[in-house]
Amino acid sequence: MLSHEERAARVLSSQTVIQGADYHDIVVSTLARRRVILDDALAQFTTRAEALVEVATRLVETLRTGHKVLVAGNGGSAAEAQHFAAELVGRFKRERAPYAVLSLTTDTSILTAVANDYGYAEVFARQVRGFGECGDLLVLFSTSGESENLVRAAIAAQQCLMSVAAITGDRSSSLEHVANVTVRVPVVDTAFAQELYMMVTHILCDIAESELAQCEELPGRPGERVISYSERKRAPALVLRTHPLGEARALAANERGFRSDQEKEDTRI
Repeated sequence: MLSHEERAARVLSSQTVIQGADYHDIVVSTLARRRVILDDALAQFTTRAEALVEVATRLVETLRTGHKVLVAGNGGSAAEAQHFAAELVGRFKRERAPYAVLSLTTDTSILTAVANDYGYAEVFARQVRGFGECGDLLVLFSTSGESENLVRAAIAAQQCLMSVAAITGDRSSSLEHVANVTVRVPVVDTAFAQELYMMVTHILCDIAESELAQCEELPGRPGERVISYSERKRAPALVLRTHPLGEARALAANERGFRSDQEKEDTRI
């Protein structure tokens, strides 16, 4: 005789199998529809690649010249902003120096304090005015392009003499009118737009990483002073402020030397 618990487990197991079989057709048909929609979207994207090329150029030059990138979005776009920053501060495909990229969606103390004191529409603009500097880049993800907090952030960035890149769905928007360049992914459905945002992120990260990592592989250039890891720790601003090619390239050019010196010091200890 089976116990009550054993009979219940068997019934639940059989129901799970039946439900799984019922879902098979749904999953297959959904994947087929997604393939059609994404194939069409990518074909359209190829014909409007100029905006994405401009964003890639701005991203590379911002980091190459020692400036930083701020990123923001709401909801799923907030997650994409964090994804974007993580790939560039960490790594995407290559071992290289970290890049100065900051997501404005992660500090809950700042977000809740600003929202409480100034209203949610100011949660990103306030941070842009605090962190942003002339020559920096602000990247904004928004499927509608109408989020007031992102529009205000873009306006604040322009006032700080930053450049603004927007990635939106396929419609004219308030954000597009404020940004220096807007990439419209060729879909309006939020879910499909967010899936294409990930592709945009990976394309931009791959280009930035490929271009900026090259200076790590070059031999020492005239005017470039390689310092040791310990010297860098004592005076971190020295090489960054005097390097003719800016902070990002200084770090990239010297990172391997720093790691090597650190390993030697660790061995002596």
